[in-house]
Amino acid sequence: MQLTVLPLLANRKEGIFDIFEELIQILENNNEKLQEGDVIVISTKYISNSQGRIIDLHKIKPSAEGNVLSKKFLLKPEIAEVIIRESDKIFGGIGGFVITSSDNIMAPNAGIDKSNAKKGKVILYPTNPYLIAEQLRRKVFLKMLIHVGIILVDSRLMPARIGTSGVAIACAGIEPVLDMRAKKDLDGNPLKVTFQAVVDNLATIANHKMGEGGESKPIAIIRNSDSRLTNRKINPTEMAIAPDQCVYVRGLSNPP
Repeated sequence: MQLTVLPLLANRKEGIFDIFEELIQILENNNEKLQEGDVIVISTKYISNSQGRIIDLHKIKPSAEGNVLSKKFLLKPEIAEVIIRESDKIFGGIGGFVITSSDNIMAPNAGIDKSNAKKGKVILYPTNPYLIAEQLRRKVFLKMLIHVGIILVDSRLMPARIGTSGVAIACAGIEPVLDMRAKKDLDGNPLKVTFQAVVDNLATIANHKMGEGGESKPIAIIRNSDSRLTNRKINPTEMAIAPDQCVYVRGLSNPP
């Protein structure tokens, strides 16, 4: 059957709210019902909003380290301070952008986003995204007795490419990576290192339909994806590698 993507329109929410209850309400408002095997893709910004992960920059007092980072990369001191607090490691950057890593997620400015936030405020990455995804998967099963996959999606710049694409920040109920090693290509040669990033691919497909601006479609249903669903708990290390294992990071750290 043909893969389909169903973006769901939602009302903008203020303050902390229950993401599962809101999912049920959004399904009802869009006259949609979940089916066995569906993959539910949810914007990380929407999850962060539900957790109240919104920072008022006027209440941030920059540290000495924040002021140094601010001057070095031409950032507002308050933004620089939040980047430091949200990052495990800072690799470097250019004017306006700092390349960081947090929980093995590499992103400019620690994933902090000013879009879809009121003036003077920024949205942070959600807390415990894998736990949130797993809880949603279980709640859907308990309420509807169906197995679904959950993907939390963010948009991301790709190296040397124009524009953003989707990337999975966390997932549950779905095998995140397809190991294709030992399978053969069209010429019969065995694949040695190939892994297919299943949830990242699905995240990009959904992100294309959900939009990047004021579409107000923070949730999408992917149907007939042919992905493998699972009841096991997904470990965050299954989707990410340490930055020092990344071919881009290692390659740029060792110029010719």
